[in-house]
Amino acid sequence: MEKITIKNNLETSFSLPINEKHPSVENGGSFGEALSGAMGNVSSLRNEADRTVHELVAGENKDIHQTMIAMEKADVSFKLMMQVRNKIITAYQEVMRMPV
Repeated sequence: MEKITIKNNLETSFSLPINEKHPSVENGGSFGEALSGAMGNVSSLRNEADRTVHELVAGENKDIHQTMIAMEKADVSFKLMMQVRNKIITAYQEVMRMPV
């Protein structure tokens, strides 16, 4: 069984090693592309969690542990995305308050 750590969960949520740059940014891509890719990964984790819940309810899958893990991965990645969004909004508001 794989040891669950915060680093492993973040790497899974955003499909990136924590200490490495995002490929699109490294290749000259924009911050928006990197953010869009991360949001796509969050969405796919949510879809995976929905799929496992439907399989559990339908009786196709009897492994409640994998269902709960998929749901928690989706929840943690969504909460992380919301915190990143909040930091971006705060940074934008700070820039808007700067005197010209």
